[in-house]
Amino acid sequence: MTLSSTTALIAKPGDFGLIGPVGSFDAYVERVRRIPVLSREQEQELARRFRDSEDLDAARELVLSHLRFVLHIARGYSGYGLPVSDLVQEGNVGLMKAVKRFDPTVGVRLVSFAVHWIRAEIHEYVLRNWRLVRIATTKAQRKLFFNLRRVKPNLGWLSAAETRAVAKDLGVTPAEVTDMEQRLAARDASFDPVPVGDEEDSYGPAAYLAAPGADPAVTVLDDEQTEDSHSQLVQGLETLDDRSRSILKRRWLVEPKATLQELAAEYGISAERIRQIEAAAFTRLRRLLPAAV
Repeated sequence: MTLSSTTALIAKPGDFGLIGPVGSFDAYVERVRRIPVLSREQEQELARRFRDSEDLDAARELVLSHLRFVLHIARGYSGYGLPVSDLVQEGNVGLMKAVKRFDPTVGVRLVSFAVHWIRAEIHEYVLRNWRLVRIATTKAQRKLFFNLRRVKPNLGWLSAAETRAVAKDLGVTPAEVTDMEQRLAARDASFDPVPVGDEEDSYGPAAYLAAPGADPAVTVLDDEQTEDSHSQLVQGLETLDDRSRSILKRRWLVEPKATLQELAAEYGISAERIRQIEAAAFTRLRRLLPAAV
């Protein structure tokens, strides 16, 4: 099923009430999000109708109700530089293959079964269309890019013996085989949460990062340390003479801060003498309050 054929299904009159052509991918997404998710009982009934009597209307409803999940999965591959609409189109093909093979007696939901088929189709599309410069730049890498999946005996990772056999068959080194296998298996995932339809509880890796102030014990400790340091600083300032305390406060603790020249004119001394008084005051505070200054 291509994106256009999926659109045609959505445009047909039926229980979903979505009639009319879809003019853009954004409109397609909006239509898909309006399709309700089936309950387990509804899904089982439709799957049995399709399995037992090849009811195409039942298959259509199964496909339409799961298009939102294809959108969610396809967006995880957006980092490859390919149009999301094309990724969705390929994912829809995988969804239809899953509906065709789904056995309602196994006891799992269709979405769990369909994930493999959706991703498999998207994987194939990415490998066929990924820009060559981004994955294979040398002659050996190009050879591996076009031949590695064909010569792999299964869809899992190659064993050491299989890696050596593939390397010998393609005339490359085992290290190059391993490197390309890792490149082909990698995919990008959205760091931020990607909502699925109207659901607000979808998660991405960002959702699992602890907030800087997530630990109340750490927050309380930091606040106590800050308060204690402030109290020690106030006490330390009281040990200074009036002129030193005033210069230090006006140079560092108030806004706008006074310049050396302004203070020199006010006290009738040189700017260098103001700097020396300031430095001496800091030295005294550091000796009294090593943690506060």
